[in-house]
Amino acid sequence: MSKYRNIAFAAAAVLLLGCAGASAQPAKQTAKPAAKAEAAKPDAKPDARLHIGQPATAQQIAGWDIDIRPDGQGAPPGQGSVKQGEEIYMAKCAACHGEFGESAGRWPQLSGGAGSIASPDPVKTVGSYFGSVSTVLDYVRRAMPFGDAQSLTNDELYAVVAYVLNLNDVVDDKFVLSKDTLAKVKMPNAGGFFEDDRETAEKSFWNPKPCMSNCKPEATITGRARVIDVTPEDKSAGKVE
Repeated sequence: MSKYRNIAFAAAAVLLLGCAGASAQPAKQTAKPAAKAEAAKPDAKPDARLHIGQPATAQQIAGWDIDIRPDGQGAPPGQGSVKQGEEIYMAKCAACHGEFGESAGRWPQLSGGAGSIASPDPVKTVGSYFGSVSTVLDYVRRAMPFGDAQSLTNDELYAVVAYVLNLNDVVDDKFVLSKDTLAKVKMPNAGGFFEDDRETAEKSFWNPKPCMSNCKPEATITGRARVIDVTPEDKSAGKVE
């Protein structure tokens, strides 16, 4: 019996020690809420940083900040002529867009479509649709050639865009495109773009504060296909051609 009593006493001692250890732990943690309360005082200055990532370098920012505006702001240094652009275009662009910008296969057409924008079947090309040279330059700079984007040098970029403009009869074959000359080029559809004028052009039904919730009654079912004999009810129904 004494043997079992000793085991029982030992087990009880372990339990007591465990309880003592467990009860001692909250005492250690009580300091943390107090520290949080101290930090939450109005005069404490919170750290606005999230402590993730790292600050972007000037070089990294420059890699993203490449938008080009119609007045030439943001355009890179350099220049390129129509003649220089023809060689680059044939090597890197013609396979998709055609030798004359007429398109190859299902790739976008770059030239033609003059006067078609207001028609029921508009052909949107650089010459017929784009409102400024900067739009062409910015897009080519970011996304072309397909599969090898941003591989063109600044001079190649200017040259190939100059050639595309020439394909659309916007500039002559002696033209040289650069940051200084791009704003001087007048695109055929420049007048086709204007600021949002819905407040005046659509005044009869324009609402500056449209309803965003509970605006219309819930949709209801007004009829079913079986009622108008659209859906066969059994296998004996005739085959629908």
